[in-house]
Amino acid sequence: MTLSPISAWWLLVLACPVLFAGEALLRRVPALVRCNIPASVTGGLLAAALVLGLQATGLLQISWQTRVTAGWWTWLATPEPEWFSRPAKAVNLPLLVGFFTCVGLAAPLSILRTGGRALVILLGAATTLAVLQNFVGVGLAKALDAPPLLGVVCGSLTLVGGHGTVLGFASRFEEAGFAAAATVGAAAATFGLVASGLLAGPLAEWLLRRRGVAVSGVETRESGPATPRPGVVGDLRDFLSEPKTAVVHLLTVAVCIKAGAWVSFGLVKLGATFPAYMGALLVGLAVRAAHDAAGGTWLRGATLVRLGGLLLALFLAVTLTALNLAELANVAGPMLVILVLNIALSLAFAAFVVWPLLGRDHEAAVMVAGLVGFGVGSTATAVAAMNAIVRRRGPAPRAQAIVPATGGFLIDLTNAPTTTAFLQWLR
Repeated sequence: MTLSPISAWWLLVLACPVLFAGEALLRRVPALVRCNIPASVTGGLLAAALVLGLQATGLLQISWQTRVTAGWWTWLATPEPEWFSRPAKAVNLPLLVGFFTCVGLAAPLSILRTGGRALVILLGAATTLAVLQNFVGVGLAKALDAPPLLGVVCGSLTLVGGHGTVLGFASRFEEAGFAAAATVGAAAATFGLVASGLLAGPLAEWLLRRRGVAVSGVETRESGPATPRPGVVGDLRDFLSEPKTAVVHLLTVAVCIKAGAWVSFGLVKLGATFPAYMGALLVGLAVRAAHDAAGGTWLRGATLVRLGGLLLALFLAVTLTALNLAELANVAGPMLVILVLNIALSLAFAAFVVWPLLGRDHEAAVMVAGLVGFGVGSTATAVAAMNAIVRRRGPAPRAQAIVPATGGFLIDLTNAPTTTAFLQWLR
């Protein structure tokens, strides 16, 4: 039996049940908690695997719509010149932009300044990783008798860049002769998204255990069961515990999202290739800087972190539930080889190069998880992995301020020229 594509609104309706399922799975499989796998990843992949199972058995063929045109939903994240034409937007776009707005608003300049050396190391490492991914990708493509541009598409364009960068560069790769850039890039970015969600947390946990860094009171020692802190329900309850504060922060985030939509619109008009959330992130950083410079106290970091965590969890639940895992199973041979080896390279680079440079401590492990997250998948999965570690092992304020800023926009300032340079070389 085949169903018509299911409305994207159902993805939003199912987001909370998917999160609850992920949290239930974590409670029943303590190893997932010890590996720092986020509930949104476990729940989303569980839902996607269920759909894949129904399709494989022939019982039901399910496909999802992922875009909507409803003006009331798209207005906040869309500038008016574009919004009047009612463009189709990803249903989870407001969640993603809202999350990055919270990242900007929750990042005081004092933490960013104190993390100067770590920020330079992390950005330098991410840029180096992008170059390595492209060299390995191009070399493997040539060895496998595939188009060399496939190596860049399966390199930093999709792994460090993600879906947004793919969309921004697709036309340029098509002009260079790689007609399937958008399709291949979307599949490669999805592969990286899944891989980063599953590997970033376990890598950090392995490094910490090798180093002998103990869990800081969030769970019992290794001999006891792993018990995660309250999940989405607990975060929502904490966020709403002060209704006036919650409303003020929601309104602030909404205003920044709208202003950020215009900033992103301006960047595009200037010819810049940045993700859709870039404007909101920059506005959030600017508002927080002005707030701190004026001696303000009304922006509360803990409240913004909880709100951002809720938006991130919902975004990932929607994103992963809508994945068509059958498409990943059908990835062409050369593309799969390049992706697997590039991901292995990224893990090795993070563990054996970046981890020692950052100091081999708790903060370093959280930053390594973040690097793998956005260096293979996306900043969203990076922050989800970091949050999972922090829930178990205690706060890492520098890492939680530095990684989103690095993966959210700083790496785009270096990855875009890197991708362009390889594209020019291979034309």
